Amino acid sequence: MVSKTEETQLNRLENQVDNGGGGAWEYLCLVRKLKVRRSEKVLKYGLSILNDPKKRSALGPEEWTLYEQVAIAAMDCQCLNVAKDCIKALLKKFPESKRVGRLEGMLLEAKGLWAEAEKVYSSLLEDNPLDQVIHKRKVAMAKAQGNISGAIESLNKYLEIFMADHDAWRELAEIYVSLQMYKQATFCYEELILSQPTVPLYHLAYADVLYTLGGLENLQTSKKYYASTIDLTGGKNTRALLGVCLCTSAIGQVSKGRNKEDKESPELQSLAAKALEKEYRQKADDKLGLLTSALRSLKI
Repeated sequence: MVSKTEETQLNRLENQVDNGGGGAWEYLCLVRKLKVRRSEKVLKYGLSILNDPKKRSALGPEEWTLYEQVAIAAMDCQCLNVAKDCIKALLKKFPESKRVGRLEGMLLEAKGLWAEAEKVYSSLLEDNPLDQVIHKRKVAMAKAQGNISGAIESLNKYLEIFMADHDAWRELAEIYVSLQMYKQATFCYEELILSQPTVPLYHLAYADVLYTLGGLENLQTSKKYYASTIDLTGGKNTRALLGVCLCTSAIGQVSKGRNKEDKESPELQSLAAKALEKEYRQKADDKLGLLTSALRSLKI
């Protein structure tokens, strides 16, 4: 994840290059380092270096890194002839490279030649079954074709090998949520919380899914995770504050006529409601009436 300082540095350098102040290579290096997606700029400034023999030769071995970077940016911008030329130059230098083989597969993807790309990737995986990039390309390819079941299958196979990939767990969870497969999504979020217990986003997403599933036990657990989100964010997550109020109301409806043990203490929701009112009063005073009305309808 890019920090505000890094983003400021990148934007400043980009403005400098845009205004003719030099620093194109430094900008391209920073884009690579931060793993951000600025394909049009990368294509423009990368080609300005590659098309100049003096600038290109001054890069030394980094020339080939730039060819790869420009090839990917060109595919992103649908400049497939440029991508083809870059890959051709790389193949000439590294004829047996698996890394260049991945680029060939990506070019086939960009052209919509899915079957040919699948063959290339399958061949590369035979040589190296632990190639993370190829596994991820297969997921991306399935999603691009609208084959969501294929994407789920590929992600599950990938996670059997690379269980510590948080981004993959999150992607799988989001796919399950989009398909209303909430129980499967909860498993993914549980894995994320176990591996990264201090990330409030995972607590919040898990609480949302449990609230959607409903039922007394799920609602009670959902409320706990909304509360942990509030704790992890220093009480500044509006969604989690509202989640506590919604869970309390739902639990009250579900537990009517049950034992007192199933009923909730009013303290937490009261604090959450007060925090919400304070937040709205400071940041959206014109919407405070709507919030008050909503909370009243929840009988809070």
